[in-house]
Amino acid sequence: MTRTGFPSNAGGPQASGSVVAGFDGSPQSSVAAYWAAREADLRAVPLRLIHFQEPSALGHVFRAPDSRSRRSAQHLRAQTADELRRTFPALDISIHSVDGSPIDVLSESAAESDRIALGSRALGPVMGFVLGSVSMAVIGATNCPVVSVQAKDDASYGDLLVGVDVRQHCEALLRFAFDEAEQRGCGIRFLSAWALPPLVGYGATYDPRVHAQLEMSAKATLVDVLMPWKKQYPDVRTTAQANVGHAATQLVTSGREAGLTVVGHRVRDSSLGTHIVPVAHAVLHHARTPVVVVPLT
Repeated sequence: MTRTGFPSNAGGPQASGSVVAGFDGSPQSSVAAYWAAREADLRAVPLRLIHFQEPSALGHVFRAPDSRSRRSAQHLRAQTADELRRTFPALDISIHSVDGSPIDVLSESAAESDRIALGSRALGPVMGFVLGSVSMAVIGATNCPVVSVQAKDDASYGDLLVGVDVRQHCEALLRFAFDEAEQRGCGIRFLSAWALPPLVGYGATYDPRVHAQLEMSAKATLVDVLMPWKKQYPDVRTTAQANVGHAATQLVTSGREAGLTVVGHRVRDSSLGTHIVPVAHAVLHHARTPVVVVPLT
Protein backbone atom coordinates (compact mmCIF):
# COMPACT_ATOMS: atom_id res chain seq x y z
CA MET A 1 0.00 0.00 0.00
CA THR A 2 1.30 3.43 -0.86
CA ARG A 3 0.79 6.37 1.43
CA THR A 4 -2.18 7.53 -0.57
CA GLY A 5 -3.31 4.15 -1.89
CA PHE A 6 -6.66 2.57 -1.11
CA PRO A 7 -7.03 -0.84 0.55
CA SER A 8 -7.85 -3.82 -1.58
CA ASN A 9 -10.31 -6.52 -0.49
CA ALA A 10 -11.17 -4.58 2.66
CA GLY A 11 -14.45 -3.72 4.29
CA GLY A 12 -15.60 -6.78 6.15
CA PRO A 13 -14.59 -9.96 7.94
CA GLN A 14 -11.91 -11.94 6.14
CA ALA A 15 -12.26 -15.16 8.20
CA SER A 16 -11.37 -18.39 6.42
CA GLY A 17 -9.29 -21.46 7.04
CA SER A 18 -8.66 -22.14 10.73
CA VAL A 19 -6.82 -20.98 13.83
CA VAL A 20 -3.85 -23.12 14.86
CA ALA A 21 -2.28 -23.45 18.31
CA GLY A 22 1.01 -25.21 18.90
CA PHE A 23 0.69 -27.41 21.98
CA ASP A 24 3.52 -29.23 23.76
CA GLY A 25 1.88 -29.93 27.12
CA SER A 26 3.38 -26.92 28.88
CA PRO A 27 1.09 -24.58 30.88
CA GLN A 28 1.94 -21.65 28.62
CA SER A 29 0.91 -23.60 25.54
CA SER A 30 -2.43 -24.30 27.28
CA VAL A 31 -2.92 -20.54 27.64
CA ALA A 32 -2.14 -20.12 23.93
CA ALA A 33 -4.64 -22.86 23.09
CA TYR A 34 -7.36 -21.09 25.07
CA TRP A 35 -6.56 -17.79 23.37
CA ALA A 36 -6.71 -19.48 19.98
CA ALA A 37 -10.05 -21.07 20.86
CA ARG A 38 -11.56 -17.67 21.64
CA GLU A 39 -10.30 -16.32 18.33
CA ALA A 40 -11.63 -19.30 16.38
CA ASP A 41 -15.01 -19.12 18.15
CA LEU A 42 -15.24 -15.41 17.43
CA ARG A 43 -14.67 -16.04 13.73
CA ALA A 44 -16.67 -19.28 13.51
CA VAL A 45 -13.69 -21.17 12.07
CA PRO A 46 -12.18 -24.48 13.26
CA LEU A 47 -9.47 -24.70 15.90
CA ARG A 48 -6.57 -27.03 15.22
CA LEU A 49 -4.42 -28.01 18.19
CA ILE A 50 -1.10 -29.37 16.95
CA HIS A 51 0.34 -31.49 19.74
CA PHE A 52 4.06 -32.17 19.70
CA GLN A 53 4.97 -35.41 21.41
CA GLU A 54 7.92 -34.02 23.35
CA PRO A 55 7.00 -31.52 26.10
CA SER A 56 10.09 -29.47 25.20
CA ALA A 57 9.20 -29.27 21.51
CA LEU A 58 8.25 -25.60 21.41
CA GLY A 59 11.29 -24.52 23.36
CA HIS A 60 9.56 -23.73 26.65
CA VAL A 61 10.98 -26.47 28.87
CA PHE A 62 14.70 -26.92 28.55
CA ARG A 63 15.10 -30.54 29.68
CA ALA A 64 14.96 -33.94 28.04
CA PRO A 65 11.46 -35.47 28.32
CA ASP A 66 11.07 -38.73 30.30
CA SER A 67 8.13 -41.11 30.56
CA ARG A 68 6.65 -39.18 33.47
CA SER A 69 6.80 -35.83 31.65
CA ARG A 70 5.29 -37.46 28.55
CA ARG A 71 2.35 -38.79 30.57
CA SER A 72 1.91 -35.40 32.21
CA ALA A 73 1.88 -33.68 28.82
CA GLN A 74 -0.65 -36.14 27.42
CA HIS A 75 -2.88 -35.65 30.45
CA LEU A 76 -2.70 -31.87 30.11
CA ARG A 77 -3.46 -32.16 26.40
CA ALA A 78 -6.63 -34.18 27.08
CA GLN A 79 -7.61 -31.89 29.95
CA THR A 80 -7.11 -28.77 27.84
CA ALA A 81 -9.16 -30.19 24.96
CA ASP A 82 -12.01 -31.17 27.32
CA GLU A 83 -12.04 -27.71 28.92
CA LEU A 84 -12.08 -26.00 25.55
CA ARG A 85 -14.98 -28.12 24.34
CA ARG A 86 -16.96 -27.29 27.48
CA THR A 87 -16.17 -23.58 27.19
CA PHE A 88 -16.78 -23.37 23.44
CA PRO A 89 -19.41 -26.06 22.71
CA ALA A 90 -20.08 -24.83 19.17
CA LEU A 91 -16.41 -24.74 18.20
CA ASP A 92 -14.99 -27.36 15.85
CA ILE A 93 -11.84 -28.55 17.68
CA SER A 94 -9.39 -31.11 16.34
CA ILE A 95 -6.11 -32.38 17.83
CA HIS A 96 -3.24 -33.54 15.67
CA SER A 97 -0.34 -35.30 17.39
CA VAL A 98 2.90 -35.15 15.41
CA ASP A 99 6.51 -36.21 15.80
CA GLY A 100 7.98 -33.88 13.19
CA SER A 101 9.89 -30.65 13.54
CA PRO A 102 7.66 -27.95 15.11
CA ILE A 103 9.11 -25.39 12.71
CA ASP A 104 8.27 -27.44 9.63
CA VAL A 105 4.84 -28.56 10.86
CA LEU A 106 3.69 -25.11 11.96
CA SER A 107 5.10 -23.44 8.86
CA GLU A 108 3.16 -25.87 6.67
CA SER A 109 0.01 -25.26 8.74
CA ALA A 110 0.28 -21.54 8.03
CA ALA A 111 -0.74 -22.07 4.41
CA GLU A 112 -4.30 -22.96 5.47
CA SER A 113 -4.60 -20.92 8.65
CA ASP A 114 -5.74 -17.44 9.61
CA ARG A 115 -3.20 -17.29 12.44
CA ILE A 116 -0.99 -19.41 14.66
CA ALA A 117 -0.89 -19.01 18.45
CA LEU A 118 2.17 -19.92 20.51
CA GLY A 119 2.71 -19.64 24.25
CA SER A 120 5.43 -17.57 25.87
CA ARG A 121 7.39 -18.14 29.07
CA ALA A 122 7.04 -15.44 31.72
CA LEU A 123 10.01 -14.26 33.78
CA GLY A 124 8.20 -13.45 37.00
CA PRO A 125 9.07 -9.94 38.25
CA VAL A 126 11.18 -9.18 35.19
CA MET A 127 9.17 -7.38 32.52
CA GLY A 128 8.64 -9.40 29.39
CA PHE A 129 9.17 -13.00 28.42
CA VAL A 130 11.54 -15.27 26.60
CA LEU A 131 10.52 -16.85 23.32
CA GLY A 132 11.96 -20.22 22.44
CA SER A 133 14.13 -20.52 19.36
CA VAL A 134 11.37 -22.58 17.73
CA SER A 135 8.85 -19.78 18.25
CA MET A 136 11.11 -17.20 16.68
CA ALA A 137 11.83 -19.50 13.74
CA VAL A 138 8.11 -20.07 13.16
CA ILE A 139 7.45 -16.32 13.18
CA GLY A 140 10.19 -15.82 10.62
CA ALA A 141 9.12 -18.69 8.38
CA THR A 142 5.32 -18.43 8.22
CA ASN A 143 3.20 -16.39 5.84
CA CYS A 144 0.30 -15.84 8.24
CA PRO A 145 0.03 -13.80 11.46
CA VAL A 146 1.64 -15.44 14.49
CA VAL A 147 0.42 -14.61 18.00
CA SER A 148 2.68 -14.86 21.02
CA VAL A 149 0.50 -15.30 24.10
CA GLN A 150 1.97 -14.66 27.51
CA ALA A 151 1.15 -17.07 30.30
CA LYS A 152 -0.34 -14.20 32.31
CA ASP A 153 -2.90 -13.31 29.65
CA ASP A 154 -6.15 -12.44 31.47
CA ALA A 155 -8.36 -12.90 28.42
CA SER A 156 -9.40 -9.24 28.44
CA TYR A 157 -10.39 -7.59 25.19
CA GLY A 158 -9.14 -4.03 25.23
CA ASP A 159 -8.41 -1.86 22.24
CA LEU A 160 -5.73 -2.83 19.77
CA LEU A 161 -2.39 -1.04 19.72
CA VAL A 162 -0.86 -1.05 16.24
CA GLY A 163 2.63 0.11 15.37
CA VAL A 164 2.80 1.66 11.90
CA ASP A 165 5.91 2.60 9.95
CA VAL A 166 4.55 5.10 7.42
CA ARG A 167 7.72 4.75 5.34
CA GLN A 168 6.88 1.14 4.51
CA HIS A 169 4.11 -0.67 2.66
CA CYS A 170 1.72 -1.78 5.42
CA GLU A 171 -1.44 -2.93 3.67
CA ALA A 172 -1.40 -6.38 5.31
CA LEU A 173 -0.89 -4.87 8.76
CA LEU A 174 -3.74 -2.37 8.41
CA ARG A 175 -6.10 -4.94 6.91
CA PHE A 176 -5.43 -7.28 9.83
CA ALA A 177 -5.88 -4.52 12.41
CA PHE A 178 -9.17 -3.18 11.06
CA ASP A 179 -10.62 -6.64 10.51
CA GLU A 180 -9.57 -7.69 14.01
CA ALA A 181 -11.11 -4.61 15.61
CA GLU A 182 -14.34 -5.06 13.67
CA GLN A 183 -14.57 -8.68 14.76
CA ARG A 184 -13.87 -7.83 18.41
CA GLY A 185 -16.00 -4.69 18.47
CA CYS A 186 -13.13 -2.64 19.87
CA GLY A 187 -11.11 0.41 18.84
CA ILE A 188 -7.57 0.81 17.52
CA ARG A 189 -4.76 3.04 18.71
CA PHE A 190 -2.28 3.59 15.92
CA LEU A 191 1.22 4.61 16.90
CA SER A 192 3.95 5.87 14.60
CA ALA A 193 7.39 6.72 15.99
CA TRP A 194 9.74 9.25 14.47
CA ALA A 195 13.16 10.72 15.28
CA LEU A 196 14.35 14.30 15.45
CA PRO A 197 16.78 15.21 12.64
CA PRO A 198 20.36 15.74 13.86
CA LEU A 199 20.24 19.48 13.14
CA VAL A 200 17.25 19.94 15.46
CA GLY A 201 19.21 18.37 18.29
CA TYR A 202 18.61 18.34 22.01
CA GLY A 203 19.67 20.47 24.93
CA ALA A 204 20.87 23.95 23.96
CA THR A 205 20.20 23.33 20.27
CA TYR A 206 16.65 22.06 20.80
CA ASP A 207 13.96 24.13 19.08
CA PRO A 208 10.43 23.33 20.32
CA ARG A 209 8.84 25.04 17.32
CA VAL A 210 10.63 22.74 14.91
CA HIS A 211 9.71 19.78 17.10
CA ALA A 212 6.02 20.74 16.99
CA GLN A 213 6.08 21.17 13.21
CA LEU A 214 7.72 17.78 12.72
CA GLU A 215 5.22 16.12 15.05
CA MET A 216 2.29 17.65 13.15
CA SER A 217 3.77 16.50 9.86
CA ALA A 218 4.33 12.96 11.13
CA LYS A 219 0.77 12.72 12.45
CA ALA A 220 -0.65 14.13 9.20
CA THR A 221 1.19 11.43 7.26
CA LEU A 222 -0.19 8.73 9.53
CA VAL A 223 -3.73 10.09 9.23
CA ASP A 224 -3.33 10.14 5.46
CA VAL A 225 -2.29 6.47 5.48
CA LEU A 226 -5.28 5.50 7.64
CA MET A 227 -7.93 7.54 5.81
CA PRO A 228 -8.94 5.01 3.12
CA TRP A 229 -9.14 2.24 5.72
CA LYS A 230 -11.33 4.29 8.02
CA LYS A 231 -13.72 4.83 5.11
CA GLN A 232 -13.87 1.08 4.55
CA TYR A 233 -14.42 0.38 8.26
CA PRO A 234 -16.56 3.34 9.42
CA ASP A 235 -17.68 1.63 12.65
CA VAL A 236 -14.16 1.05 13.98
CA ARG A 237 -12.99 3.69 16.45
CA THR A 238 -9.46 4.91 15.80
CA THR A 239 -6.94 7.28 17.31
CA ALA A 240 -3.58 8.19 15.79
CA GLN A 241 -0.39 9.21 17.57
CA ALA A 242 2.97 10.18 16.13
CA ASN A 243 5.55 10.40 18.90
CA VAL A 244 9.25 11.06 18.84
CA GLY A 245 11.34 8.18 20.19
CA HIS A 246 12.13 4.51 19.73
CA ALA A 247 9.21 2.55 18.24
CA ALA A 248 9.64 -0.62 20.30
CA THR A 249 9.90 1.26 23.61
CA GLN A 250 6.76 3.23 22.86
CA LEU A 251 4.81 0.15 21.83
CA VAL A 252 5.78 -1.75 24.97
CA THR A 253 4.95 1.19 27.23
CA SER A 254 1.70 2.11 25.47
CA GLY A 255 0.59 -1.49 25.12
CA ARG A 256 0.28 -2.29 28.81
CA GLU A 257 -3.48 -1.66 28.76
CA ALA A 258 -4.09 -2.94 25.24
CA GLY A 259 -5.97 -6.14 24.51
CA LEU A 260 -3.54 -6.91 21.71
CA THR A 261 -0.38 -5.35 20.30
CA VAL A 262 0.05 -5.66 16.54
CA VAL A 263 3.33 -5.20 14.69
CA GLY A 264 4.50 -5.96 11.18
CA HIS A 265 7.73 -7.60 10.16
CA ARG A 266 9.80 -8.14 7.08
CA VAL A 267 12.08 -11.10 7.42
CA ARG A 268 15.74 -10.40 6.81
CA ASP A 269 17.87 -13.27 5.55
CA SER A 270 21.55 -13.57 6.31
CA SER A 271 24.26 -16.20 6.34
CA LEU A 272 23.31 -16.91 9.96
CA GLY A 273 19.69 -17.64 9.13
CA THR A 274 16.38 -15.82 9.15
CA HIS A 275 15.99 -12.85 11.47
CA ILE A 276 13.05 -10.80 12.69
CA VAL A 277 13.39 -7.04 12.26
CA PRO A 278 14.50 -5.24 15.47
CA VAL A 279 11.20 -3.52 16.39
CA ALA A 280 9.11 -6.70 16.16
CA HIS A 281 11.84 -8.67 17.95
CA ALA A 282 11.98 -6.18 20.85
CA VAL A 283 8.21 -5.95 21.25
CA LEU A 284 7.90 -9.74 21.29
CA HIS A 285 10.40 -10.00 24.11
CA HIS A 286 9.13 -7.18 26.31
CA ALA A 287 5.38 -6.69 25.79
CA ARG A 288 3.08 -7.74 28.60
CA THR A 289 0.11 -8.40 26.34
CA PRO A 290 -0.42 -10.88 23.49
CA VAL A 291 1.51 -9.75 20.42
CA VAL A 292 0.53 -10.43 16.82
CA VAL A 293 3.30 -10.36 14.25
CA VAL A 294 1.89 -9.77 10.76
CA PRO A 295 4.12 -10.68 7.80
CA LEU A 296 4.51 -7.85 5.29
CA THR A 297 5.41 -8.01 1.63
